[in-house]
Amino acid sequence: MHVAVIGAYGSAGSAVAEELHQHVGDSVDQLTLIDDGDPGGGLCILRGCMPSKEVLSAAEHRFQGRTDERLEGRPHEINLTKTVERKDGHTGGWAAHRRDGVQALTETDGVEFIDHTAEFVDDRTLRVRNETIEPDYVVIATGSSLNVPTLPGIEDVDITTSADILDATRLPDSGVVMGFGSVGMEMTPYLAEAGVDVTVIEHDERPLDDHAPAFGDALMKLYREEFDIDIRTGVYEESVESTADGVRLHLDSGETVTGEELYAFTGRNPSLDRLGLEHTSITPQRGWVDATMQTTTNSRVYVPGDANGRDPVLHVAKEQGYLAGQNIIAADRGEPVEPYQHVDHRVTFAGAGLYPVVRIGHTTRSAHEAGHTTVTATREAADDGVFRAKDVPHGLARIVVDAADGTVLGYQAMHYHADAMAKTMQVLIEMELDIREVPDRAYHPTTPEILDGLIRETAAQVDDTNWLFHRGSELRPAGRDPTVRRHHDSRSILTPRPAMIK
Repeated sequence: MHVAVIGAYGSAGSAVAEELHQHVGDSVDQLTLIDDGDPGGGLCILRGCMPSKEVLSAAEHRFQGRTDERLEGRPHEINLTKTVERKDGHTGGWAAHRRDGVQALTETDGVEFIDHTAEFVDDRTLRVRNETIEPDYVVIATGSSLNVPTLPGIEDVDITTSADILDATRLPDSGVVMGFGSVGMEMTPYLAEAGVDVTVIEHDERPLDDHAPAFGDALMKLYREEFDIDIRTGVYEESVESTADGVRLHLDSGETVTGEELYAFTGRNPSLDRLGLEHTSITPQRGWVDATMQTTTNSRVYVPGDANGRDPVLHVAKEQGYLAGQNIIAADRGEPVEPYQHVDHRVTFAGAGLYPVVRIGHTTRSAHEAGHTTVTATREAADDGVFRAKDVPHGLARIVVDAADGTVLGYQAMHYHADAMAKTMQVLIEMELDIREVPDRAYHPTTPEILDGLIRETAAQVDDTNWLFHRGSELRPAGRDPTVRRHHDSRSILTPRPAMIK
């Protein structure tokens, strides 16, 4: 069997290559790895989640020093040149590590790397370096590229992207931001801490529309009051034009906003343009890639990662890449292929990275849509003394639990250390643990106390819901012996235990 992987340096492509490499000399006779990246290493390493955390850390340090009333003196200024130099040094090393790992695979007989582009000639044939190859399976792992909105006048103005910001050693005094998703939420505080007067255009009433409204409201309050960011909500861009001082954006409300630069954090599209898919039976459109990572019109072409447009998240790309490799082996052996299934797990490093936004598993709404009856609990970070003591009082957390059997279904949060707590909650959710079996004690005083309160409250609600059921004329305890105490009554010495939220 011959497999060609287009985009071998990216997160998905390198995962496919790693998985298939184990079978070279057995199921796989030839593995052709193709990538024309310069220098190569994948979006996340070079222009995405890794370098963005580098620059956000500088903004976080400045923000904490600037807002702590116990500190005196002028706030530090972000040295953009040093920030970019340090970022480039780290990301360059990480990208080189990725490239070296892919190149190391070629030390095995039957594995080759081609530094070039690849284009389909037909459903079975690829043209690479003016030569043609006919692999049995092709993996498209070409990632994604910036989505530029179709807006009158946009072709006449210069757009600044998140990649541009990561390389910027100077920034303007003002800017207008289009797009307030994950990238916009991460980049705007960095701009603000670097001295840019930022205006954000938000189409909805609030951001974070896959969370409960309280989370979007908390984020806007934080950005407006602590970062002095102007967020215009419930409006859409109608047109944009160049001015002597920069750009002017016209909104459907009749307002106009101006800035020296126009920032486009408007999402990404699968990078498929150079593949020659028009020469094949494959038509990229909604649903064109099955959950098995196979294209629906050609089961020998697999598309993991951002290129499939399903869920453009780093860890998802890697998981899909490994699955694509496993499914190729299974398909070649005539065995069933498996669909990709995962628990939704997202982290956005909002608030200059100090206040991450996390969603794992179900929200209350999605749990109800899936047929669950739920109990929930919500806690404000400011209600836990440790967050106030550490001077990080903003945000909240919520847990969603099945009311019938106590299974932990979901967790949403926006607060200090929410990203670190995400792993704990992922384990509870993916292992389908009963909330009543989860210890609710933390080593005091630590920020996971916020989880302890959520665990206690939802465990009590589940027990209340299932205390009795009626069997004939007899009332019995439901499911578990309510006389067995399963939870420690560990309470923060700094704050009282809040009431349950029904």
